[in-house]
Amino acid sequence: MGIKVTPFIQANRILRRSSTGVPKGHCAVDVGESQKKRFVMPISYLSQPLFRDFLAQAEEEFGFDHPMGGLTIPCKEDVFIDLTSRLRKL
Repeated sequence: MGIKVTPFIQANRILRRSSTGVPKGHCAVDVGESQKKRFVMPISYLSQPLFRDFLAQAEEEFGFDHPMGGLTIPCKEDVFIDLTSRLRKL
């Protein structure tokens, strides 16, 4: 019986490997279905329940196996922008 790694922990591990050129306290996330666009967001978003739910859904549907490093969320850009806009207001 192994320890379950939560989407939050998995995302943190991936982001630590891909933080080159990203301001301190932020992380880069590639978002998109076919074409990916890179967003830089505050790391604090990772601890928000709304974002954690979002990561869990992405992990369930697409997994977090990204050999190039970085966190890729294969959703529509407008969905991600809406989510981060709501987090900014918290």
